Amino acid sequence: MIAKNAFINGNMIAYDDVGTGPAVMLIHGFPLNRSMWRPQLGDLVAAGYRVITSDLRGFGESDAPDGTYSMDLFSDDLISLLDHLEIEQAVAAGMSMGGYVLFNLLARYPERISGAVFVVTRSVADDEAGRARRLQLATELLTFGPQVVADSFHPLMFAPGTVEARPKLAEEVYDWMVANASRGLAGGLLAMRERPDVTPLLPSITTPSLVIAAEQDKACPLEHPHMIANNISASQLAVIADAGHLVNLEQPNGFNHCLLEFLRKVAPTALNDGTIGCHC
Repeated sequence: MIAKNAFINGNMIAYDDVGTGPAVMLIHGFPLNRSMWRPQLGDLVAAGYRVITSDLRGFGESDAPDGTYSMDLFSDDLISLLDHLEIEQAVAAGMSMGGYVLFNLLARYPERISGAVFVVTRSVADDEAGRARRLQLATELLTFGPQVVADSFHPLMFAPGTVEARPKLAEEVYDWMVANASRGLAGGLLAMRERPDVTPLLPSITTPSLVIAAEQDKACPLEHPHMIANNISASQLAVIADAGHLVNLEQPNGFNHCLLEFLRKVAPTALNDGTIGCHC
């Protein structure tokens, strides 16, 4: 697969666009890049979907400009990318920080999102201790480099035992983290630090939604996905066993099953009739 680039809002954004059919946009988490969605691409394309993955500004192969980053900017970039690709509507799935971006999209561009998948994310803002930690980490990484972030986040990413059982996966994820530009990582940290509490928004979301939680998630405890699912009336909750924060990488089969059964209902293709329910 050959990566593509588009000049979006003054920056070069790297993305992949594979398959044909209803559009599905996958939004990566922090401090990762679009490579995290690799286990999903084949199944989604085979099921008749067009899959868009991009590196958010500051991450992966996209430009990492100076200046302030925000959830508004990330969302604006994604909408501009959809415009560039002439996609009017997409189902959007956001993992962790990608979920924060998805909330922003639903608040500001609801007409562009036909279905929402919240993956191991939360609606509440950081508390004061969390805000202080993000600021300290952003300061340290600008002095010492991306490994500061990788060393902090990597232990939170996996279920107990995964690192020992799948060392190649753990090493690959660490490599993704340290390959990011320091400016981009700092921008992402500060964007997350300043994000608002969107919990009051939840009851107003009418977009069909799926909330995916991981049973052994150390970064996003189950109370947060439950809160989202309980407050969005048009939502369903799937809790995937034997998985940590990187649920789509640790349990790709279970994750893809839940995602595809949701997609069959909200964006059916010629390959399915939308009659299957999710039994995750």
